[in-house]
Amino acid sequence: MSSKDESFSHLNDLPKRDANSAVEIAAQAAFEKFVSESSDVFQQIDRKDFGTDYQLEVAHDGAATNVRLHVQLKGTARAANKDGSVSIEIDRTNLNYLMQNAYSFFVCYHLPTKSLFYISADSVVRRNVHGDREWTAQKTLTVRFVTPLTQDRLSTLASVARLNAFASRDERFAQVTTPPENLPNVLARKRAQIHVPDDRDHAVEMLSLLYRENKEEDISGAFEKFASVLDADHDAMSLCYFAEINLGMNGRCDRPERVREGIAFLSRRLGKGSFGDEGLHYSIGNGHSALGDEVEAIAAYERALGHQDAADNNEFRAQVLKNMGSSYSKMGEGSVAARNYHLALDLNPDLPEAHHALACHYHHLGDFQKALGHFDKIVFTDGRPTKTYSIAGWRVNIFFNLGNGTMAFREINALIPHAGTESWVWPWCAQQVFIFGNSSTEIAKLSQVFWDRFLKANPGHADGVRGRLLTILYLRLNGEDVGTSFADFKAELASVIAYTEPGSAAYLWDRLGHWAQDEGDWSEAEICFRKAYDLDGGDYGYCLGTALNFLGRGQESLPILLEQAEITQPDDLSWGQVARAYELIGDVKNCVRAYRKAIKLNKQNAHAWFNLGGIYWNSRQPVEAARIWNKAVKLFPGDALAAAVRRDFSFLLNTSDPLDDEGV
Repeated sequence: MSSKDESFSHLNDLPKRDANSAVEIAAQAAFEKFVSESSDVFQQIDRKDFGTDYQLEVAHDGAATNVRLHVQLKGTARAANKDGSVSIEIDRTNLNYLMQNAYSFFVCYHLPTKSLFYISADSVVRRNVHGDREWTAQKTLTVRFVTPLTQDRLSTLASVARLNAFASRDERFAQVTTPPENLPNVLARKRAQIHVPDDRDHAVEMLSLLYRENKEEDISGAFEKFASVLDADHDAMSLCYFAEINLGMNGRCDRPERVREGIAFLSRRLGKGSFGDEGLHYSIGNGHSALGDEVEAIAAYERALGHQDAADNNEFRAQVLKNMGSSYSKMGEGSVAARNYHLALDLNPDLPEAHHALACHYHHLGDFQKALGHFDKIVFTDGRPTKTYSIAGWRVNIFFNLGNGTMAFREINALIPHAGTESWVWPWCAQQVFIFGNSSTEIAKLSQVFWDRFLKANPGHADGVRGRLLTILYLRLNGEDVGTSFADFKAELASVIAYTEPGSAAYLWDRLGHWAQDEGDWSEAEICFRKAYDLDGGDYGYCLGTALNFLGRGQESLPILLEQAEITQPDDLSWGQVARAYELIGDVKNCVRAYRKAIKLNKQNAHAWFNLGGIYWNSRQPVEAARIWNKAVKLFPGDALAAAVRRDFSFLLNTSDPLDDEGV
């Protein structure tokens, strides 16, 4: 066993049964009465004596959640400590037992005062870690209960336990439903689940540290947990709202309702002295900008600049001016925006956000050289690598626009290693290569290498397949040896399809089937359509059934087409193909019914009208054939089938009869 294993060996000591005492019975009665009065705990189940006396199921909106709060109940008749707290001994094995589940807690019933006290298992561990270094070798631990167990406290525990369990469930669901080949990318983008402690002071300390380290996404992911543990109006919640506003300003306003709540939260603190009002106005402006309300944002920024405490703070004023410029830019006032950016740089020449904004401004004007100059001056030092990657993305486009494909691909090659954590990298680079990658044979050769890498990372990606095909065709048409024949090229495309996820592969097999269909090779089309149908069913059944009909295999096509017509795609085209399948197997009665169904769904389906007349004629019902064809010729006089009927069956037509509206 490694030293690492030995360091956790104490966790393997698990409890044996305890005997119930009179105090414990009183504790049970008091605790069960307390639980019965809660609307946050759905039910009380599985009472045991192995360290978890109770498992309380968390309720949410009146529904059972299968989320459990594990509780160890203790009781004591001893006098309270001088400060009103209560101390008791617990077995360390009981603590180990509770630590298996998040937000487990101890409850102590103090018989003299008939009071219930509470402490979380996490808090017990934390206090012992910071106290006695040898606690892991002890058989018993002294636990001091300070906090009364109230309904509000139980509600907080239930809420944060539910949120924690739901987040874990969602993460597990995402992994279970992700194809194995895509799992590494999912894991690379995964954010760590933050265990927010139920202790408010500890939660505030954790939140403050996360915000100082610019962990806005982590804070956002744990927002509801922090909100459950902290009071709704706790000053520290401002950090949660700052994080949401910052994310919104970076183009990731996924929770606009939180930004709106943040604006209201910060507005209530104006003039109270707990925060600087100039900073509050600035953050409120950012919140409005994140929501797209630039008029309100500019008004808030102006209030920030006009505050007396901002007069001598050049760095602060520069940041406000830059953000104000961004608001003007979003309103379409580019020249005003640029003036603000320059004013910001006058106050702080190194402000990276101002250089970035000016670079984007000149890029929009098509002055790519000036844009590149500002991008070259940007150095972000806030620990957010996403901003640095974003600059490289812009530089890709600028170099392509300047005709420097070599430098563009250098930037692309520097970005690709970060595609696992930055989901925009592959799509953005693919878009740029698709637009600019075939501007010369030299650049196209680099593009071909890119598409090979892209498809390796994104097997069967339709845009990647198309981009690579276009690049190879471009090189071939410009006299370059692409090293493949047409037949081999087609086979290579088929092999790419084979390694894609089922949904994408089905679509590509379907496209390949249509290629065969266009060339009149219905046997090859049937093979491709069948692969698509076997992979993903659904709408692909129509194409497979149609191909089988063209091959005269109505017995095979009929069940597939009936599924299409009755469930998947109940339109006139599906019923027309069903009619054709019935015709192939000689079932005239059902063939007629299917054509009538098609006409009922779409009276403008000329083929259904003329084919129905043909079925009547072929089944030796000339009167019905004449009736249908007379209507069809009048409905579709310019159709090629009308011309054929007039040519071959003129003796059945009566042009003097008016067209009735009784359908078929």
